[in-house]
Amino acid sequence: MNDPDRLILLGEIGAAHGIRGEVSIRTFTANPEDISAYGPLSDKAGTRTFTISGLRLTPKGVVARISGVDDRTGAEKLRNVGLYVKRSRLPVPEPGAFYHEDLIGMDAVTDDGAMLGRVAAVLNYGAGDIIEIARPGEKETLLIPFTDAAVPTVDLDARRIIVVPPTEITVEDANQETE
Repeated sequence: MNDPDRLILLGEIGAAHGIRGEVSIRTFTANPEDISAYGPLSDKAGTRTFTISGLRLTPKGVVARISGVDDRTGAEKLRNVGLYVKRSRLPVPEPGAFYHEDLIGMDAVTDDGAMLGRVAAVLNYGAGDIIEIARPGEKETLLIPFTDAAVPTVDLDARRIIVVPPTEITVEDANQETE
């Protein structure tokens, strides 16, 4: 599960910023400026390496300079490139904290052991993390707030989370087909 060579997405290069090769970066690190703390980053295939040689925070996010990119044309060619790091270069999360990547693919069960589905994604629209659960045979996913009350147990070794759906969501409702 915790393959040290597995690549973890830390950010994605956005639009070119100015004419001197800077780019905007959408970061997935707890602190946006930490994207440069892990040393050289790679693309998803692990074949291209990117070194952030300068970084600044703006009201709209991170603007960075990538070594070897000196003009707008070079910066535009990097748009939508994901920036990855090997899992082994990430710090061990604090107790009770998890990397989203570790949660994806886990079984989601109720406190009495009934299977709800698998964690498909961890989302955050600004009000906290939400676990998206793909349910077997269903098109619609189940969205559960990632709180201690709704997800009281995360068992990394067993690859399972226990879900106690909020009162607004019942397992029966979640399993009914919509018409």
